[in-house]
Amino acid sequence: MNKPILTVHAQHDDFYIIEKPAGLNFHSEEGPGFVVLAEQQLNEKLYAVHRLDKVTSGIIILARSSVAAAEFTRLFTAHEIDKFYLALSDAKPKKKQGWVKGDMAKSRRSSFKLLKSFDNPAITRFYSLSVAANLRGFILKPYSGKTHQLRVALKSLAAPILGDSLYGGTTAQRTYLHAYAICFSWQNKQYHYVCKPDSTTQFGQLTEHENFHTWQQPWQLDW
Repeated sequence: MNKPILTVHAQHDDFYIIEKPAGLNFHSEEGPGFVVLAEQQLNEKLYAVHRLDKVTSGIIILARSSVAAAEFTRLFTAHEIDKFYLALSDAKPKKKQGWVKGDMAKSRRSSFKLLKSFDNPAITRFYSLSVAANLRGFILKPYSGKTHQLRVALKSLAAPILGDSLYGGTTAQRTYLHAYAICFSWQNKQYHYVCKPDSTTQFGQLTEHENFHTWQQPWQLDW
């Protein structure tokens, strides 16, 4: 199988912004994962500072030194990096915008479920818009970094992500969850990066929708 060529969206002395394709493991399992492929393509040692599920596409920071990696880890731990995701569902959500909050616990088949308790809750804010008949687009901002957080959040709204079979989503060519944008301050300078999803998939119906322009700079939305 040919190795995927990764799209590098930005290069900085301390980090790269690189797009992960859907269906590629973040760490090496059956073959080279995203980090190893990036190292091979760019011919340098890189450091993972956050990750995406195999099914999720989109924007990733890879640090170029252990010093930069430590600082990014600190920023992520302090929730000083804002991330924004896009998702699609063919089901009608219980509400069109708002918060999803609650503790998460392991469930069956390596999935998770949302609880009504708030000891250490997963917190997500979202907006949505009707893209087409039986297709709704979501923009989500996680305020915590729990495994499967956004997938569980949309499942809890009765609108599982299209293609996310683990959480009851309708079968599709992929799981329609995409890490869309990331914002952070680095050495006293603000950085904003946006990575649109592949418009040849059903994501194209969202990104070409007349109202999508309101989401093109997601950090300016009222979160």
